[in-house]
Amino acid sequence: MNAFRIARNELRRLSTGTLPKLALVALVLVPLLYASFYLYANYDPYGRLDKLPAAVFTSDAGAKDASGQQRNVGREVTDELVKSGTFQWHEVSEQEARDGVRNDKYSFAIGIPSGFSQALLSVGNFQPQQATITLTTNDANNYLSGTIAKQVAEQVRKTIAEKVGSEAADRFLVGFSTIYGKIQEASTGAAQLADGAGQLKSGQQQLADGAAKLADGSSTLATGLNTLKTATADLPSQTQKLASGASQVAAGDQKVADAASIAATASSDIQGRLDSYRSQLQSDLRAAGVPETQVQEILAKADQLRSPVDQANSKIQQANGDLAKLADGARQVSDGAAKLAAASPQLASGIAQASDGANQLRDGAAQLSDGEKTAVNGTNQLADGSVKLRDGLAAGLKQIPNPDDPTRSATANTIADPVAVNANGEASAGTYGAGLAPFFISLATWIGAFVLFLILRPLSTRALTAGAAPFRVAVGGWLSSALLGIAQVIVLFGAVTWLVGIHIAHPLEAIGFAVLVSLTFTSVVHALNAFFGAVGKFLGLVLLVLQLVSAGGTFPWQTIPDALYPLHVVLPMGYAIDGFRHLFYSGATVQILGDIGVLLAYLAGGILVSTLAARKRRVWTVSALKPELSL
Repeated sequence: MNAFRIARNELRRLSTGTLPKLALVALVLVPLLYASFYLYANYDPYGRLDKLPAAVFTSDAGAKDASGQQRNVGREVTDELVKSGTFQWHEVSEQEARDGVRNDKYSFAIGIPSGFSQALLSVGNFQPQQATITLTTNDANNYLSGTIAKQVAEQVRKTIAEKVGSEAADRFLVGFSTIYGKIQEASTGAAQLADGAGQLKSGQQQLADGAAKLADGSSTLATGLNTLKTATADLPSQTQKLASGASQVAAGDQKVADAASIAATASSDIQGRLDSYRSQLQSDLRAAGVPETQVQEILAKADQLRSPVDQANSKIQQANGDLAKLADGARQVSDGAAKLAAASPQLASGIAQASDGANQLRDGAAQLSDGEKTAVNGTNQLADGSVKLRDGLAAGLKQIPNPDDPTRSATANTIADPVAVNANGEASAGTYGAGLAPFFISLATWIGAFVLFLILRPLSTRALTAGAAPFRVAVGGWLSSALLGIAQVIVLFGAVTWLVGIHIAHPLEAIGFAVLVSLTFTSVVHALNAFFGAVGKFLGLVLLVLQLVSAGGTFPWQTIPDALYPLHVVLPMGYAIDGFRHLFYSGATVQILGDIGVLLAYLAGGILVSTLAARKRRVWTVSALKPELSL
């Protein structure tokens, strides 16, 4: 008796009669009922969140922002939530929201307190306060509702933070523009200052040169005045002597002038008398009858004799005039010498004062020259510093942002939300149900294999009694479950893809892999039932539980406790789930070859154990004829 005949006999046994046929159909449909209904119920729960009732309330009184505009951020947030339609929002009072969450009227409630706007806008006034929103949940209603609510509250918080952050950043950048304008004005002023400092430097250098020349000139002047002071120290006494001598000279000159005046008068009288004598002589000669010719000759002789007298008279008159002038001059010299004598003390004192002043001027000019040297150094530093200030402001001006309105708005938004997520999925499940499909199909396949042996016999008693080879008996007992398992996964895949609507990237490969999974699971469950009998059914349930907690069907398997890691590595369901995920979402990879290898190893191992069980069952024992526990 070969294995196929053994399997056909077992299936014929189950198909005789109406109830066995119905039971056979039910066995085929068990995985369908388990997986398809669950996947249908959880196909896209996030797409129906608008059916989830949620409450929102606001007590925000509003506040003024940095520009003085009245804002009520709480009201804005509440209106946006209600209009969003993400949940079935109900705007109620705070007490109604809390009572509604407590009484399961609302899944959760989000509340905005009275000082929300004031705290949120306090950053602009440099009096920062942290704004808060309240989240009320009740895990007694539904644990996942609270988890979803926390995600919603976090999203609301992030949205508000981005909005307020964008506004604050925009004001911040506007401030930069203002600073830019002021720094630009300062830069222009610094450039003018640098130019002026350059001119001041040039003028200061000229002033320093002039001060040096002044110091030199004042030193020369002081030396000359000191010499003059020394030379004129005896001037008052000498001028006094000069005045006395001049006075004496003037008196003597006056006496000489007076004598000369008398002599001139006498000479004039003599001259007059001579004229009278000549006239008298002429008259007497004519009277005496002297010829006119002789008269003239005599007169001529007389005139010749008179000539020296006339000349002497001329000189005397001239000398008299000169002596009068000399007396006048001597008198004027005497008066001047007297005035000079009177003024010379004051002149000497003035010269002394001028000398002292020149000395002071010399010392002051020297100090001025030294000060100007220091001033030149300071002016040079001022010029250099003003140039550095000009260049620094010009360089700093280039570093200060001065964006236009669109750029400032875009920059403010980026500052408020600097990181964006560029989702680049290698593979996407699409919906929540599609994400769970690999897990529940694998689970349904195991359950389908398990329920098959509620009515299937793992080993044919007839074949064993007939002495069939243990391997044939084992394969024949497994083939009947294998055929029914293939029927199960085909029906299951048809329902999952056509009725539930889960998209599979590679359907043919996925169906082939599902057949392999079904063959493997039926082989393992068959081996347990064949080797352990009734206890094998219990062990099948134990293995199901162990695989549920270690396969990583929902959360990543790395999140399970470390003690369960060996179970994930050893048991087959984790490899089945991994293979389904690759075929459902992306496609076959090298990793799926490992999954296939592990499943084939379990398949062969199951047949080997079943063969050992068939070999063992060839020897009949009392416990085999009458087992302690029968299911």
